[in-house]
Amino acid sequence: MDSHAPKQPAHLSVYRGIRDLILSGDLAPGHPVTIQGLVSRLDAGVTPVREAIRRLTSEGALQFHDNRRVTVPVLRVAQVDELIFARNALEPELARRGAERATAQDIETLAAIDAAHTAAIATGNTHHYMVQNHRFHMTLYALAGTEVILPVVEALWLRSAPALRVMCGRFGTSNLPDMHQAALAAMRAHDPAGVAEAIRLDILQGMENVRELLIEAQPG
Repeated sequence: MDSHAPKQPAHLSVYRGIRDLILSGDLAPGHPVTIQGLVSRLDAGVTPVREAIRRLTSEGALQFHDNRRVTVPVLRVAQVDELIFARNALEPELARRGAERATAQDIETLAAIDAAHTAAIATGNTHHYMVQNHRFHMTLYALAGTEVILPVVEALWLRSAPALRVMCGRFGTSNLPDMHQAALAAMRAHDPAGVAEAIRLDILQGMENVRELLIEAQPG
């Protein structure tokens, strides 16, 4: 490790720590989020935790209630429909651009991530499934080199991830969609459009399962 590397600011480290808990689904929809709970969980100070909660609330990843409670939002069907629309509008395009710029080493990096993702599916490890799934997508999307679209997509994942974790628990990892192999095959075939289509189907199948669960949970 480079001892001369600048130390990451505490507020940024805590923000990323809470963000990772949301993206992995370790904070479930409706889960109460308290400053003291996160201070203990992340071994962090009160001030950076408070700042991180404020930032994540402004991004829609956390929800502030009138009684001063903070929770992970519970999605409504209409919100899932918006997420499906937005993610399918943006992520296949990032995948296409990323595929166009990918080197052989980039493809092998993605293949290694997918191998860890496949292992998580085989062992039923939902946490690792969520982590590696996110890692695969973001590694691919980062190759696109966009400055505006990628942060928007990252925010959409923060909104989607807790509900996706619930869906994983309901269906089990072995029954979840995995189009990563198709995306990798298209990358190796120099077919950016095929990569975009694989990612589109991957998103759609997962989010449609979330939508189905929410409809089933509606009263009456």
